Amino acid sequence: MSARLEHVNVTVENPEKTAEMLIELFGWHIRWSGDAKNGGRTVHVGTEEDYVALYTGPGGNPHGSPDSSYTIKGGLNHLGVVVDDLDATEAQVKSLGYATHSHADYEPGKRFYFHEENGVEIEVISYA
Repeated sequence: MSARLEHVNVTVENPEKTAEMLIELFGWHIRWSGDAKNGGRTVHVGTEEDYVALYTGPGGNPHGSPDSSYTIKGGLNHLGVVVDDLDATEAQVKSLGYATHSHADYEPGKRFYFHEENGVEIEVISYA
């Protein structure tokens, strides 16, 4: 049997704004957007094979704000995105005003992280 991860669903304040940032950084596109559970709305942004579902509750007001997903059972720790050119992507991340951190070279690649405005940590990786 073979399986692959299709999507991750993340609660954000403004799905459209977060989608715009992901499109600009990673060249993705909006696959779908519309009404979602509990009176909220969702934007699916990614590729034809996989995507991130960006959800917000009614009125764009997410419920709760944990200090760190790493201390909450079942919390989202980060999204990992593979890119061809790590340096160019980091320059673009910085041009959008995000601070990068936790740079590392490891076998078989290199990586850095940044937090976007909803507090979601994104790991950017290159195996090139």
